[in-house]
Amino acid sequence: MTGKTAFETRYGFARNEVLLSNWRESPFNRWSFQNLGELVPTAPVAATPGSVEAPVRDLSGLLGEKVSIASAPETVAEFLTRSSSDALTVMKAGKVIGDWFAPNMDFGARHIIFSISKSVTAIIAGILEGEGVFDPEVPVTQYIPEAAGSAYADASCRHVLDMSVSLDFEEAYLDPESAFARYRRATLWNPGGGTESLREFILTLQRLEEPHGKTFRYRSPNSDLLGLLLERASGQRFPDLMREKLWLPLGAVSEASIGVDMEGTARTAGGISVTPRDLARIGEMVRQGGTANGRRIVPEAWVHDTTVAGGSAEAWQRGTMVHLFPKGRYRNKWYQTGAANGAFCGIGIHGQWLYVDPKMEVVIAKMGSQPVPEDYPLEREIVAFFEALSGMV
Repeated sequence: MTGKTAFETRYGFARNEVLLSNWRESPFNRWSFQNLGELVPTAPVAATPGSVEAPVRDLSGLLGEKVSIASAPETVAEFLTRSSSDALTVMKAGKVIGDWFAPNMDFGARHIIFSISKSVTAIIAGILEGEGVFDPEVPVTQYIPEAAGSAYADASCRHVLDMSVSLDFEEAYLDPESAFARYRRATLWNPGGGTESLREFILTLQRLEEPHGKTFRYRSPNSDLLGLLLERASGQRFPDLMREKLWLPLGAVSEASIGVDMEGTARTAGGISVTPRDLARIGEMVRQGGTANGRRIVPEAWVHDTTVAGGSAEAWQRGTMVHLFPKGRYRNKWYQTGAANGAFCGIGIHGQWLYVDPKMEVVIAKMGSQPVPEDYPLEREIVAFFEALSGMV
């Protein structure tokens, strides 16, 4: 055979060019973010057998509408393309308004949601708290005694949930010589992994002098530790917990997956892959106060604390993300925007968003393959885009 393969024609590169060393880079991430299981070990989270997704709903009526986000008005479709979006699903008052997909993504495909995985994991923490299985206020060492020699020796599970552990660790996404690169090797996300497990890595981390609970510090190992805490508290593996406690009761239609390390430990900080529709269902369940399909999934008090009442404004102001939400707070791995509409959200690197506007009864799930992990100006534009879109549907 000569000429380009169908894969090369669609994606602009050959499959054998996508490697463990470059899968998060552009342009390869346009494919790899939908096919994590071909690059790293993953565990399935099955949906209800026989579930069938409703047909795709065209968003074409909105795509040509103008939004004023940057210096000049642009259409919704133009903004989605400019922001390296792969998919968008919009719900209004519990109903799917429409779906949009970039040429590199098909309806029904799974996509990694990176750090929205943290928000999903915290939902399961809330479910277990409601069952009396997990106590957010006890010391980490009550569930993981071997954490006594680490930064978590005197931290509580609440500190872990709210990212207020005084952890000596930096989210240096692009530094190949950093502790973050070692962390990614432990997750098997970078070449050279397989000699240190995720659990072993986390338990080597040490603390700063500042007391826990004072400053919001976004540190992903906290959220992998949360997955371990939930496993220890429940006696179940995380993929099984997610299926039993969330995925089946939610009515998720498609199988999800989560990355695992050499010991089978789930990458709860960033390794979950789901479809846009199922991601939107999570947001709708939270918007509904923790209910879906006529049944309670998460305690209402946990949801209210997470999205409205909880979180320290002072700790947030001392953190490094105040630029995104100047009046925001962070509680149970979810962001409270502090905006007048009461919006809250989960956010993942490279353009993953689950945005909920309770005032307008809108849920927006957006997946992307942005070239760089973080783009602060674009993130602010995306928030403005969601605010505009919520008023248009």
